[in-house]
Amino acid sequence: MSLHSRAPWGAGSRRRRAQRPKRLSIRAFKERDTQQRFAIILAGKMAGIAAAAAVVAFACFMFETAAGAAPSQAALKAADFVSPMNTAWVLVAAFLVFFMQAGFMALEAGFARSKESVNIMMECIFDTCLCGILYWAIGFAFEFGVGNSIIGHSFFFLHHNTADYNGTTVGFYAFVLFQFAFADTASTITSGAMLGRTSFKGDILYSLGVSGFIYPLTVHWIWGPGGWLGNTMGWFHGLVPDGIVFRDFAGSTAVHTVGAVLSLAGALALGPRIGRKFARDGGGPLPPHDVNIAAIGAVLLWFGWYGFNPGSTLSAMDWEGVGRVAINTTIAASAGGLVAVFFTYPRSKKWDVGLAINGFLGGLVAVTCPCYWISPFGAVCIGAVAGILVPLATDLLEHLRIDDPVGAVPVHGACGVWGTLALGLFATGQYGVPTALGADNAVPVSGLFYGGGSSQLLAQAIGNLSCIVVVAILGGALMLGVRRIPGSWNLRLSRDAELEGIDLFAHGLPAYHMEFGQGFSYTSPAGAARPRVDLDRELSIESSTSSA
Repeated sequence: MSLHSRAPWGAGSRRRRAQRPKRLSIRAFKERDTQQRFAIILAGKMAGIAAAAAVVAFACFMFETAAGAAPSQAALKAADFVSPMNTAWVLVAAFLVFFMQAGFMALEAGFARSKESVNIMMECIFDTCLCGILYWAIGFAFEFGVGNSIIGHSFFFLHHNTADYNGTTVGFYAFVLFQFAFADTASTITSGAMLGRTSFKGDILYSLGVSGFIYPLTVHWIWGPGGWLGNTMGWFHGLVPDGIVFRDFAGSTAVHTVGAVLSLAGALALGPRIGRKFARDGGGPLPPHDVNIAAIGAVLLWFGWYGFNPGSTLSAMDWEGVGRVAINTTIAASAGGLVAVFFTYPRSKKWDVGLAINGFLGGLVAVTCPCYWISPFGAVCIGAVAGILVPLATDLLEHLRIDDPVGAVPVHGACGVWGTLALGLFATGQYGVPTALGADNAVPVSGLFYGGGSSQLLAQAIGNLSCIVVVAILGGALMLGVRRIPGSWNLRLSRDAELEGIDLFAHGLPAYHMEFGQGFSYTSPAGAARPRVDLDRELSIESSTSSA
């Protein structure tokens, strides 16, 4: 038989063998148990497909919903208009606010010990980079995306951006950059009371929660489209008259109080630095290792505040408002610095540069909320009270044995609360809400001292307290959660690492290249052992030897 004649027979044999399992499967499927198993498996697969489809649909809804989906936003898109002047003004302000990072780095490093100053530089740099990515991906969407009264859910990854943002006439990306600089500031404030004993890996973990969710959440309440505090007062709308809502012009609550509460939560979760002896135990605050750089950093912050406050008008057309905000910012800072120095001089008989620094910073924080709606006289009063609050709040933390190396909680917390409430006292009733073309004074903001009654003060108290409570709960849970993580991702450094200094332990180099005694020098290790040296102790030994 030829090969040609055998091929069909072989093919038929293979077809018969292939058909045999099918006949067996069909007979087996007629059995009841098999049918039940098939039904269960099919139902499970269909449920899995449905769940996967739901996840995809949810992701598309959260990340791909066009901003124009809301009716109000659709109406705005039809009238998009970008003002080159307003956009340029907001960009300049954004650059000034971003430059405040240099001030924070110098201020915190100067107030800290030398063996933890490199860590401060690295934290500020890393947190800025991390905040930038988080803000691009989710932060701006949570803050300023069209959503509900609690949180936004559009503009994820800056998708579906419009020409301007929400009718401000400010270019969309310029507005995003300005708000990113604010978010970065809040993130930096958080680290202030946690210096010297926070592990770098722990810093990464809590920064994810702060920059990615907690700060954007409360900002949406205050400044976001439809946010409950800035628009309706939510559950509390019956406590204040219609038209009275919580107001925070540039962030005494949104940035400073929130940052201070998170900072306090971190300090409580960490506990004090090793060797920290409080005043009630016969000790006192540890001296700064370089007060000069701290003072320079503080003045840089003051300079950056001229972007923080005047820039929040979002309009160069409101030249009267911009000028008023700028002068109020200056006067409040000046009053805070002077009063803090004179208030503390009688008890120490020293002109304390540290309190001068924190005094004028407290004045800046306090005036940040009301600066648009008050007179220069009101700014003096607000700054003066802040100058008293800073040393009193510092004494309170010392009494409670809470270790805050830079005074973040007194400056940003106590003064942030005071400044928020001060709007309800000192608003003159002359100025309304800033707009793209200038002030809209049709419905002015009035405080208690200017015949406006207590309604605005009550709204301010409700808004500030609401943010404090929610941030304390979320921030406390975040800090305690990271504190309980075992190993190197724990929030707190190990004892040996803290004694050695986080600069050497985590970053591999000290802030200063120094030589001690018999030629101590530091070279970056490439497999070599790190010298376990307490640089502060070595410096004190070297100083006493030189004096002798």
